[in-house]
Amino acid sequence: MSYLPFEIIAKKRDGQPLSSDEIKFFISEYLKSTIPDYQMAAMLMAIYFRGMNETELHTLVEEMLHSGDTIELSEIPGIKVDKHSTGGVGDKVSLILAPLVAAAGVPVPMISGRGLGHTGGTLDKLEAIPGYRTQLSIEEFKAILKQGGFAMMGQTENIVPADRRLYALRSATATINSVPLVAGSIMSKKIAEGIQALVLDVKTGSGAFFPEEKEAILLGQTLRAVGERAGVRTEAFLTGMEQPLGRTAGNWLEVVESVDCLRGAGPADVKEVTFLLGRWMLILGGRAKSEAEAQEKLESALNSGAAYEKFLKNVELQGGDPSVFDRMESYPLPKPVPIEAESSGFVKAINALEIGMATVAAGAGRNRMEDSVDPGAGVVLEKKVSDVVEKGEILAWLYTRKSDVSGLASRVKKAISIGREKVKPPKLLKGRITDSGVEPLKAVS
Repeated sequence: MSYLPFEIIAKKRDGQPLSSDEIKFFISEYLKSTIPDYQMAAMLMAIYFRGMNETELHTLVEEMLHSGDTIELSEIPGIKVDKHSTGGVGDKVSLILAPLVAAAGVPVPMISGRGLGHTGGTLDKLEAIPGYRTQLSIEEFKAILKQGGFAMMGQTENIVPADRRLYALRSATATINSVPLVAGSIMSKKIAEGIQALVLDVKTGSGAFFPEEKEAILLGQTLRAVGERAGVRTEAFLTGMEQPLGRTAGNWLEVVESVDCLRGAGPADVKEVTFLLGRWMLILGGRAKSEAEAQEKLESALNSGAAYEKFLKNVELQGGDPSVFDRMESYPLPKPVPIEAESSGFVKAINALEIGMATVAAGAGRNRMEDSVDPGAGVVLEKKVSDVVEKGEILAWLYTRKSDVSGLASRVKKAISIGREKVKPPKLLKGRITDSGVEPLKAVS
């Protein structure tokens, strides 16, 4: 070894910047298992508390990116554009957005993740569809993208293997919500996809990994800077996660809500976020010159049924059974447990973090990365913030096969606050993240 690992850990622990060679050494030796997990865990904790400067972060992303294979998509026509969310409760936007944008003419390659902490994962939602395959080879991924307009898969053994190992270790060592570590993880995977443009949904509020707006904005700015430096046109938007997005949290339950949206129904808040991100994906993908033009194309793809057809085609291409959506009521769900209001009034707040944790505890998420999930577990909200409530009315439904039904139901009930005064719903679309802060969104006519 040309360096001693404990010296590098101590250097970062004491707030000193690491050289590019030191970062390269630490990542490469960790992948060879010369540096053990306990020393990498110490390094992650040092980075968590001390951060990284721009040069350190650039080196980290480069080392993670080139720790394995990258995908070459030049043979597929068009500007390839992806979307990434920093995580939330009830965030099923990718399932609607990818087919919608693909139907409007922009190819969407998407490497997605599993649930992390209290947040749901796109892969877990997709795998709730019987037969759906998310573990694809690169060649399968490219073939599905070429044929169907979008493809969605998990990280392979050879795509950014450094991130695969660090991701699991961060989850186990409470170092998830570190701006440089999040940026390194997200951007190394996204750049490896072979995309030319990326739209980011940066969450803030109780159900986000970065609840404070100041930290969420910094994350968005950092992600933008990394993307632009790598030659990927990157736009970032700040959206609220003060309450769950939509009315469902849980894998199959969110698939059903996504299908409702693709069929032209579904909750307004889910569609608001989807359309915002979709407009910018079309602009970056060269299919629209303005948000108004992009909105018109997205609405056309949705209302004509083209987006839903894209979704069904993708399900078929990835091994799933599209006919399940003609008989969704027969899906094997746990018996729902009603959660009733104990008083009349208005919904004052819904703690998205608590709903997310209750959903995980109900079986929809993992305590450990190797745990399996129950695709039918979750929560369905009958009320959202500012809705009127009568005593005895159902606030939510809990779906679980766990034995502690009363404890889980109590947790969901406590997450929903009822007051006497009607309040405004929390702001959902907060703005476009720029180098100087957050720019208000313009109305789309």
